[in-house]
Amino acid sequence: MKKGTVLNADISRVISRLGHTDTVVVCDAGLPIPKTTERVDLALTQGVPTFMQVVDVVTTEMQVEAAILALEIKQHNPQLHETLLSHIEQLQQHQGNTIEIRYITHEQFKVNTAASQAVIRSGECSPYANIILCAGVTF
Repeated sequence: MKKGTVLNADISRVISRLGHTDTVVVCDAGLPIPKTTERVDLALTQGVPTFMQVVDVVTTEMQVEAAILALEIKQHNPQLHETLLSHIEQLQQHQGNTIEIRYITHEQFKVNTAASQAVIRSGECSPYANIILCAGVTF
């Protein structure tokens, strides 16, 4: 459910249409996006915008109850993993709810993107910089 205002019309529309348990993916520049899933492509060049910039904007607008990450992020991108965990901890405090964090293989992550309402592509070029955000309710 939508919490505020975002300037990007496509992101705003996607978030405003989310129902409880619907999902949105924020991904790096390399994640394959299924042809059947809406693509919101923000990538301008390598690193612009960053994955965390996009996650920050989306989670400012979206009520989140769960996050799904590729298990491989722990080993192949530990710094980003720690940044994400810190961001989720701050988001929990701001929202006043617990956000469940789940890990699945990267292969399963790619399969799960097909069920998402949209995939928002950043310009991030670091490994496993991807997250599936599950919508919660504000009440």
